[in-house]
Amino acid sequence: MPDVLTEDPRWDAFGLAALAERVVPLTLEHVGVSPDAQVSLMGCDDARIAALNADFRDKPGPTNVLSWPAADLASETPGGAPYPPEPEFDGTVELGDIAIAWETCAREAEAAGKPMADHVCHLIVHGLLHLLGYDHIRDPDATLMEGLESHILGKMGLDDPYRN
Repeated sequence: MPDVLTEDPRWDAFGLAALAERVVPLTLEHVGVSPDAQVSLMGCDDARIAALNADFRDKPGPTNVLSWPAADLASETPGGAPYPPEPEFDGTVELGDIAIAWETCAREAEAAGKPMADHVCHLIVHGLLHLLGYDHIRDPDATLMEGLESHILGKMGLDDPYRN
C-alpha cells in the first residue's frame, strides 16, 4: 500500500489515501511490478508544489504532479520499455515519491469537465509510471506512456485522458 501524507487537509476530506490504495496496486500489477513495492504520495497545495518544482526542476510555479524515482529505470532506446526495479537487500522494492497539488488538480479537472477523482487517478498513474522509468519527453516514449495510462485508466472504468 502506498504511504500517503497529506499536507493539505482538503486531500483528507477528498479521500486521497483510499484512492491511492486502489490505483497504485492496479497500476503496479499492470506493469508487472509487485503491488508490495514502496511508494510515497504527498497531497499538498500549489504553494508547496511550486517550491518543490523550483527546487528540483528549476521551474517556477506550480504543477499538477511531481515524481522522484528511487532509481533511473528509463530505457535508452526511444519507446523502449524501462528496466524493472531491483529489490533491495531485504527484498523490498523502493520506487520513490510523488507529490500532487490540490489547486492545480482542481482547476484542471474543472477545465476538462471531469470529476476530480478521475483526474487524480490519472495523475497518480502518471506519477507512478514516472517512478517506473516511463517518460514523455521523446515522442516514442510519450506514445508508450500515454498508451499505458489510457489502458490502466480504462481498466478502472475511466475515460482516456488523451482522446479528444
